Amino acid sequence: MKQEFFKYQAQTTPYAAGFEVEKAEGSYIYGKDGRAYLDFVAGVSANTLGHSHPKVVNAIKEQADKYLHVMVYGEYAQEKPVELCQLLAAATPEPLEVTYLVNSGAEAIDGALKLAKRYTGREEIISMKNSYHGNTHGALSVSGNEFHKREFRPLLPMISFIEFNNEEEFSKITEKTACVIAETIQGAAGFLKPSQNYFKNLKKRCEEVGALLILDEIQPGFGRTGKLFSFEHYDMVPDILVMGKGMGGGVPVGAFMSSAEIMKSLQHSPKLGHITTFGGNPLIAAASYATLKEVLESGLMNEVDEKEKLFRELLVHPKIKKVNGRGLMLAVELESPGYTLDVAKRCMEKGLIVFWQLYRNEFMRISPPLTISKEEIKKGCEIILEALNDH
Repeated sequence: MKQEFFKYQAQTTPYAAGFEVEKAEGSYIYGKDGRAYLDFVAGVSANTLGHSHPKVVNAIKEQADKYLHVMVYGEYAQEKPVELCQLLAAATPEPLEVTYLVNSGAEAIDGALKLAKRYTGREEIISMKNSYHGNTHGALSVSGNEFHKREFRPLLPMISFIEFNNEEEFSKITEKTACVIAETIQGAAGFLKPSQNYFKNLKKRCEEVGALLILDEIQPGFGRTGKLFSFEHYDMVPDILVMGKGMGGGVPVGAFMSSAEIMKSLQHSPKLGHITTFGGNPLIAAASYATLKEVLESGLMNEVDEKEKLFRELLVHPKIKKVNGRGLMLAVELESPGYTLDVAKRCMEKGLIVFWQLYRNEFMRISPPLTISKEEIKKGCEIILEALNDH
């Protein structure tokens, strides 16, 4: 299978691992080599409840027995998409109320940008330096790393960038600005947290000039920082909330959420302001609803702070410079990108899956499922320390 993988399936790098997967369950991925690998990555923050969580799998099976895709998004009332959107409204603060379901986080970013431009009637977009929002042309346009996008220009016009966590640059947000878009934790840059009042003051500035604030919660979303969404730590609410990855429990999904007033602007002038064939797919919505319900009712979010503390207590080593992030969204800084890749390889050889950050390869990603046990945390951290001790 590995040979056919490299021959027939498009690759994104010249050095893909080609690891052959047999099955995955809980905190482990099982290879065709007969070994079990403890997963500290969770599909890059996607498998919130671990692999093949029974409630998610059962929800998919039950929906598959009823019907799959029946109509383009937004035309028919279907039980699971409606239940998912209703539960999201109940679980988030006002004025967040209406959800547009799409296929991925990147598509949700594109939809959110269109919504902000349509509602405000403005064209200028402000994003953050070193941000990452996805790889569609729209999402790439507002991502703040030129190396990763210069070969794909021209991208969207009228986009400028300000420095994350620097309130002195708020003056660049003006009456010409349609929206400001930001990650609540900068992911690809090494899981950088905002200062406590940054987003509250950013929202205030947006309100002063009539711009909308879009917060990208694609990675922190569905409980990874101990709250359903990370913005809840900061005493403010965005105008548009974007989610993806972990909301599906292992299936492809994304969404953007706003007030009823703002969201209605996609219905007219022109109608079909955003359209998607498979967004709101009932099979995917069933999985996402089961994931959200379990996150809200299981008490897993109450364990996040304690699990973060355990990681930080265990990951102490002369070769670890610092640990960024919050909750179960941590980035371990090592001496160089090459060294981090080598450590990740050695961890895999020892039965642990870790990864690296897109822009800052010297940071090793730790984003396990919320369901990970303390014993599994200890086991994985022991492997990391062993790998660091190897040389």
